[in-house]
Order: sequence, then structure tokens, then C-alpha cells
Amino acid sequence: MRLTVIGGGGFRIPQLFSALGREDAPLVVDELHLYDVQPERLDIMRRITAHLAPGLPRAPRVTAGTDLDEAIRGSDFIFSAMRIGGIDGRIADERTALDLGVLGQETVGPGGLAYALRTLPVAVSLAERVRDLAPEAWLINFTNPAGLVTEAMRRVLGHRVVGICDTPIGLMRRAIRVAGEIGGSMAAGSGVAAGGIAGSWPADSGSGLDRVDFDYVGLNHLGWLRRLSVDGIDVLPEVLRSDEALEGIEEARLMGFDWIRALGALPNEYLYYYYFTREAVERISTGSETRGEYLKQQQDRFYADALTTDAAETHRLWEATLRDREFSYMAESRSEEDRDGRLAEDVEDGGYQRVAIELMTALSGGAPATMILNVGNMAAAGAGPIVAGLPENAVIEVPCLVDSAGVHPQRVAPVAGDMLGLMQQVKAAEQLIIEASRLRDPRLAWRAFAIHPLVDSVSVGRRLLDDYRARIPGVAAALDDGPARG
Repeated sequence: MRLTVIGGGGFRIPQLFSALGREDAPLVVDELHLYDVQPERLDIMRRITAHLAPGLPRAPRVTAGTDLDEAIRGSDFIFSAMRIGGIDGRIADERTALDLGVLGQETVGPGGLAYALRTLPVAVSLAERVRDLAPEAWLINFTNPAGLVTEAMRRVLGHRVVGICDTPIGLMRRAIRVAGEIGGSMAAGSGVAAGGIAGSWPADSGSGLDRVDFDYVGLNHLGWLRRLSVDGIDVLPEVLRSDEALEGIEEARLMGFDWIRALGALPNEYLYYYYFTREAVERISTGSETRGEYLKQQQDRFYADALTTDAAETHRLWEATLRDREFSYMAESRSEEDRDGRLAEDVEDGGYQRVAIELMTALSGGAPATMILNVGNMAAAGAGPIVAGLPENAVIEVPCLVDSAGVHPQRVAPVAGDMLGLMQQVKAAEQLIIEASRLRDPRLAWRAFAIHPLVDSVSVGRRLLDDYRARIPGVAAALDDGPARG
């Protein structure tokens, strides 16, 4: 089996390589091909993987290059993990919005729309090359904003492109862990034995979501866990009532127990930016640096040091840098005294590599898996949309059964009220951006910025678009010479 990573000089390659090479890895990848436009970063990743290989019984052969067609041909799976515009583009995404008093975040709000505008032409072009050179391959999209980019690529590749994200799986794991920990007190009323849930989900297994019944629905970086059932009994209400349980759920600590209980659901952590917009803008604006600026300093230091160190020291530096990244994740959303407030258990289950390998395993004929994925809003032809009120071609984030026959989205409970309204607003902005990119139309892009729920004025939406076009060459190039220049 040949796996290609588009963006193969990216920081998380050693995690993927290590997961593939473990003795208990659920599938065999013979060749891991790394493609990137920065050969010096490819060289660093190859040095780290070569250092790791002797300790990994099933380490795949690693190849690398800067020829896209060569990377695609003969691949069974292709991971799209691009960052168009690099870390400097991310900083501009964040700072341009903050300069106008609007949330600056790379996937949520105007920052995510700007990121999409410069990414979509490249992502669609990649999908077209995959269609032409490897039509039987599965394309697994990591590239942010993942739901929006996946939706644009589906217009070329259809169901053979699937978007993944590790935040819903992380939320599920935390919810199941705490439900198991309080199982003793819940047993009489819910039928859950003490530790029963946690015990049925070993830390080194796959997601294990097929062992419980649950309801999760949303868009990428915007979703809710609304039910968690064991043996037909919903244990989520007991979790929400317990301070002890909520203390073990990062999303509850982030947004407050009272608000979680008012929702009656556990929200994806990125909903913090929608529910606490003023607080998020203030904290990011008054902080010493944005997330992008923090990562740039860290990343530049690592890659510079890696050019002058041997493989063992490079690997040690990588591990230290990764730990800092994981524990500072979403630090800008926390108060100053709690910037490093992530718990060890908040990060131990994380990682796109685990989600991606489980998806590949099921598609390749391994054990079927229940996963939360970014897929089209149709469970089956003629069956109607999964989320009524959203277009049938919209990409949503819902539970799916995955097996050798493909990815099968599952039905969820009806979505209504504030949850549906927020999904509709965000999806409308996303689909306008896709059309703006396809038609190179600045007026459609302006509409997308202006109607997004995190942008409070049409005039601010116009200024955001103008400033992004002025500050980020990729955004300007995506819209220049369009039919309706602004």
C-alpha cells in the first residue's frame, strides 16, 4: 500500500510515521511518500523518520519529492495536509481581523474564510490531478478549514474525498472517560457499571465508537455531542449534572459548567469562539502574540536548529516542540492565569494520525469503524438530507460507519433552533466563499464575510475583504480579474 502526504514537510509527519510503524498497527503501509514544495523541510522529516525506523517493527519505506504528479501516481491513499501561504499567511489571517475588532482565528470566522480563499484553487487543482492520475485512490483531507475545503474537493472527486478532524473524537473520548469514572454513582439510575465505559475503550485501540450509541452533529469546528447511550440508556444527563465529571472535560472547563448545562449538550471546543466572542477577541487582542505568531517563533527555531543538529538531537527537539504545541493549544481562549490549563488527559488521545489510520484500515477491509467525519449531507440517494435545513451538497460533520464498501453517513436526531440557525449561517458563508473562488467574484466573497455570524457589519465585511486582498497575495490572486471586481 502506498500512502502519499501532500504537505509532507509538515510538523506532524513523525507522529504519522510512528503510528504506521508500530507492531500493532492495524494495516501495512509499504511506502510513505512525502510531497512538499519546501525540500529542506522534507530533508528534516526524512532524517527524523530514519532515526525512528530502527525502533519500529513495521516502519514503511519513506520516499520524498517535489513532483506532484509523481506523488499522486500509484497511491492508494492521499492525505491533503497543505498550508497555503504558510505560517505568515496564518498570522495575517489573525491580525487583519483583530485590527478591525473582529475575531482573528485561522479556521473560524473571517480568518477561516481568508484561509479558504487562498487554499481552494490549490485544493481543487489537487483534486483534479487525483481524479486524472489516481482515480481509485481515497483522498483524506486534513487541510483547514477542513469542512469547507472538503466540500469544494467533493465537487471533483465526489464521495472519494473525506474530511477528518480529531476534535470530535477527542470530545467523545473525554465524555466516555468521565462517564466511566462516575459510573459507580450512576449505576443504579443508568445501568452503567463503575468504570464500565472507560474499561470498554482501551487507550491503544481504535476509536471504539461502535461500542456506544451517540448523537453528534455539526460542521467542522462547530458541533455538539447531544446523546451518549450505553445499553440504550442516555448517560449524558448524568455527566452534565456532575461537577466532577465536567471537571474532566476540557470543553466544559473552557465554557463553564452553567452554560454546558443550559445547552444540554457538550459543544466542540471551537464553539467557544461563537459563544464567547467578546471574551475571545479581548483575550487574543490583549495577549502578547497570536497563536500564529507563537507557532512561527517556535517553528522557525525548530527548523533552524534542525539544520545544524544530528538526527537524534533533531528528534529530541521535535518532541519538545510538539509537547509545547499540544499543551498550549487554544491557549488564547483561556484567561491569563490558565493559559497552560490543559490536562495530560486532554492531549493523550489526540492526533489526526490515529483518526486517519483508523479510516484507512476500515476502507482497506479491516474492522469496520464508527467515526465522526466530514461528509456530504446525504445518507443515501433518495433518502433526503441528514440535516434538514442545509443543502444536500453541504459537507457536515456526523457519525459514519466505515467499511470496505465506503463511508456511510448515519442519521442523527433532528436539528433545530439555535443549533440549526448557527449551522445555516456558517454554511451559507462557506458556500458563498466556494462560489466566489470558483467564479473569482469579489462580490460573492464580500457577501460571505458580511453574513458570517462573527462579523457584525456589512461595512466591516467589506473592509475585511479589502484588507485581506491587500495583505495576503494568495487572497488577491484568487479574486483578481474576476467578473465583478469590487
